[in-house]
Amino acid sequence: MSPSIFDEDICGIDEAGRGPLAGPLVMAGVVLKRPIEGLKDSKTIGAKRREALYEAITEEARWHIATFDPISIDKNGISACLIAGLKEIMAHLEAPSYLFDGNTTFGIANLSCRIKADMSVPQVSAASILAKVTRDRIMEEMDKTYPLYGFAKHKGYGTKAHVEAIAKYGLCPIHRKSFKIKALMQPSLDIK
Repeated sequence: MSPSIFDEDICGIDEAGRGPLAGPLVMAGVVLKRPIEGLKDSKTIGAKRREALYEAITEEARWHIATFDPISIDKNGISACLIAGLKEIMAHLEAPSYLFDGNTTFGIANLSCRIKADMSVPQVSAASILAKVTRDRIMEEMDKTYPLYGFAKHKGYGTKAHVEAIAKYGLCPIHRKSFKIKALMQPSLDIK
């Protein structure tokens, strides 16, 4: 059954930071109490608008955020962290149904999934915004501690500048050591 455009019975769930080379995985769940104008996939909204929507969502919805640091990701794997985050959100936010943005439910009961739900389901869009803003804020703080890597700009994703910084300075404590960086596996690069 497809969720309606606005349905108070749905808890939307999304994540930010599944694929970066550094920083946490952040997952958010949102149950909207009322419609909030302007909700859509966080990646399609400018930073200033995301921040304003973040404030509206946290004031006007029930929500929960789960975070997993790079050590947890390296130790348990990204899928195990996603499963733990889904279960944590479901335990903290009671709702008749839960919708996760993506293509798998990881076998979790009472959870459905939909690819690109963050573009069409307001609850998932809201979760996308909470997850992205939370993660971006963390990475901006990490940039102050580890300024050589440019985390405030690329947020830990594998940009050319980030890969070059890793090649030059090595990994820092917030890098995911279990993630392989293809560009650094070339024999011509000296990895520190």
